[in-house]
This record gives sequence, C-alpha cells and structure tokens, in this order.
Amino acid sequence: MKTIKELRKEIDAVDDRILELLNRRAALVIEVGKLKRDDKGEFHVPSREREIHERLTSKNEGPFPNEALRSVFREIISASLALEAPMKVAFFGPKATFTHMAAMHQFGLSAELVPQKSIPAVFEEVEKGRAQYGVVPVENSTEGMVSHTLDMFMEGNLLINAEVLLEIHHNLLSRTGRFEDIKKVYSHPQPIAQCRNWLAENLPNVPVVDVASTAVAAQIVSDDYTAAAIASELAATMYDLKVVRERIEDQVNNFTRFLVIGKKMAEKSGDDKTSLMFSVKDEVGILYRMLEPFAKRGINLSKIESRPLKKKAWEYIFFLDLAGHINEPVIAEAVQELKECCQFVKVLGSYPRAK
Repeated sequence: MKTIKELRKEIDAVDDRILELLNRRAALVIEVGKLKRDDKGEFHVPSREREIHERLTSKNEGPFPNEALRSVFREIISASLALEAPMKVAFFGPKATFTHMAAMHQFGLSAELVPQKSIPAVFEEVEKGRAQYGVVPVENSTEGMVSHTLDMFMEGNLLINAEVLLEIHHNLLSRTGRFEDIKKVYSHPQPIAQCRNWLAENLPNVPVVDVASTAVAAQIVSDDYTAAAIASELAATMYDLKVVRERIEDQVNNFTRFLVIGKKMAEKSGDDKTSLMFSVKDEVGILYRMLEPFAKRGINLSKIESRPLKKKAWEYIFFLDLAGHINEPVIAEAVQELKECCQFVKVLGSYPRAK
C-alpha cells in the first residue's frame, strides 16, 4: 500500500504533465489561428466543439465522469479560442441571470460576456459587429415561448448558430436566510409564474413584485433584510445572499431553451436542427399543405408556433423547428416546396441540436 505522501507525489507529477500538455495544445491552437487568419476562416466553429466533446466522452472509461469532462474541456476550448481571437458575446442581462448562465455554459469563462438591457439590444450588438454572438432566451418548458425573441427574428437578419438547454432551478434567497423575515418577494414574471403554486402554498399573504430580471431581484434584496428574491444560486453568490429554500419551481422538469445568434450559418454536425419562419395565405387546407412537404419526406417536426403579424390584423407568422440541416438535399427540397404555398419563407438557421 502506498502512503498518502507517495500518492500525492504521483498526483503532482500527473498535474505537471497536464500543464505541459495544455501548453502544447495552446501552441497548436495559436498555429491554427494563424492559418484561419490567412484563409479568412471562422475562428469559432460550434460543430468542431461538439465533435471534441463527443469523441472524448465516447472514449472515456472513467472513473472521471463525462459531465465533469465536458465542463473541463469547455473551459479549455474557451481559453483556446481567446488565444486565437478575442471572443465577445452579448447576452440578455444583467449578470447572474439564467441567460448569463447559458452564455457561460456555451462559451466558457474566457469569453468576454457583455450583459445587455433588452433582447433587441443583444440583436443590435451582433448586427453592428460589436459582438460575435448573442445569447437570448426563446422558450421555457412550463411557460412557453419568449415573444420578444421571436419578434426580433421577424425584423432582423441574424441566424441561429446553436441552442442551449438549461435545467432551471429557482431558489428563494434573502440576506438573513430566515423564512419568518420575508415580507415581500421580488423576481422576473417568468420565475414567478414557474413558482406560482409554491408561493401560494408557502407565502400566501406575502406580496410578490415583478422586476426586470432575477438578478435585479437579488440586487434589491441585498439591501433589504425583509425581502426575498427568486433567483439562481449564482445570484446568491454574486449578491451575498443566503438560500432560504432550494428548488421551489412547481414542475420538476423545468427547462429553458436559449439561442446563440450570429451572422453566419453553422456547419453540419450530423445531429442538427433547422428553424424556419414563414407566412401563409389564408385559404382552405393551407395548414395541411404547409406540413405536407415534410410529412411525405419523413422529416420530423419538433415545434410549430404562430405569432400574429403586427402590421396586418388576423394574419400570422409561423415558426417551425425540424430535424436536419438546410444543406441536406431532402431538407432543402421540402423548404423549396413549402415556398409554393407561402407568402414568404425565411431560414432562421441550422445548428447542432442540444443534448
């Protein structure tokens, strides 16, 4: 049996080897960056990141867990991208919101993550080139679609480059951590809706106040010892708050989907999703006709959502998610056929499907 001292010496030797290999990897990344710059290629390729993660997790024999392996390599890739070229990402802020967490999940801690006050501001930062990418919420499994994000796709020309799925856990936070001190609760309308039953049962006579974000709620509560916020654990850390109750969301499986937006179409990854936006003429059988091109080709549709056109009463825009990449012939053929019964069709992007 080896002693603890001997085992720690071996661990130190392994750590030294890891450090050596990280710097070797960084040197190779810098060389790749030079070639990309000469060829005017894309510095960030989401499909390449996915390929790295899937290759390594498939080869992992343990005992190091796959989820931790993904987290480690997310930060390695993030730091490597920062060596190739500065990565600036706008997100619907402020910091410590779930969108901030989604941005960190996608781009790691080495990217420059810049909070924006509104979803249109995120789109504007990317459209004007002040950020390479933007991160915005689009859908919650409990409360449905985020209308502001869908509206921006109607007005702009940005593309979806990736999607992020986060399991959302809401926590009741306060300065004291004592349930009996709470006289008022602050949060964004979405988390309040997702915790409606819990609040009614546990704080029935306590006023609940809507604010701009969960982070704003945490900031308010950091100066008020009689209030509580519904927010994330990250907000508790950033605003020096204590957790009064964990996981107060009504639904156990509570996920929010976020979109990464950019200017260029993502490359095929082998497991992709395509999002479309289109408007149809108001006539008999139109719903059947717009779904037929996909049904007869065996293309799986994962979502269809409608939004009213703001400029025309009783006319609608449809948003459609389907399995596959727009560069696949069968997908391209179906979309081309769809155009025949639509006033217009717009491809919002093809991108790797979130696991």
